Amino acid sequence: MKKGIAIVAATLAVATLLSVSGIYAQQRSPRPVAPAAPASSVPSVPSVPAIPPPPAVPPIPEVDPLGDVIFPPNLIMRHARALALTDQQKTFMRGEIQRTTTRFNDLQWQLQDAMEAFHDTMKPNSINDQQALAQLDKVLELEREIKRLHVAMGIRIKNQLTVEQQERLRGLRMAPRPEGMPRPDAPPRPGGRPSDAYPQPAPPPPAS
Repeated sequence: MKKGIAIVAATLAVATLLSVSGIYAQQRSPRPVAPAAPASSVPSVPSVPAIPPPPAVPPIPEVDPLGDVIFPPNLIMRHARALALTDQQKTFMRGEIQRTTTRFNDLQWQLQDAMEAFHDTMKPNSINDQQALAQLDKVLELEREIKRLHVAMGIRIKNQLTVEQQERLRGLRMAPRPEGMPRPDAPPRPGGRPSDAYPQPAPPPPAS
């Protein structure tokens, strides 16, 4: 009888111990950690806006360095009455324009031939530098002579004008013109000539 009571008491003691251990373990267990937020819910760092490229700088228009000191022949002839040109002045200017035009056309033909020859020297895969540069010198020399011809005509014509006529021409040249119409002293286009300043070359003959 005593042995049975002792077994029951031991069983109760073990149960009580296990119950206390379980409560203690629950108190010592770590607190649950909140689940991490999904990646999509994390606020993203705002991206730095791309820096726009700087605005394109408009090309600087060409300026005729002699536009304020040399008067285009066509401007003079167009305002012959307003300038009160004398017969002697008109005759001189016509002769200068005709003589310059004749020489200009001749030089223009020579320049075209020289440019074609220069182009031919540049065609090979391996260029003869001495031959090409020698031909380039011919092209540059002809261009220099054409420019010199134009300036020389402008000088001779200006020397025939009185101070009053030159002042009048400056006023006519600076007067506003209708939109889209070139000025009589407009600078040459790249590779071209002033619109009214110099005589125009005769058209080349058709290729045979």
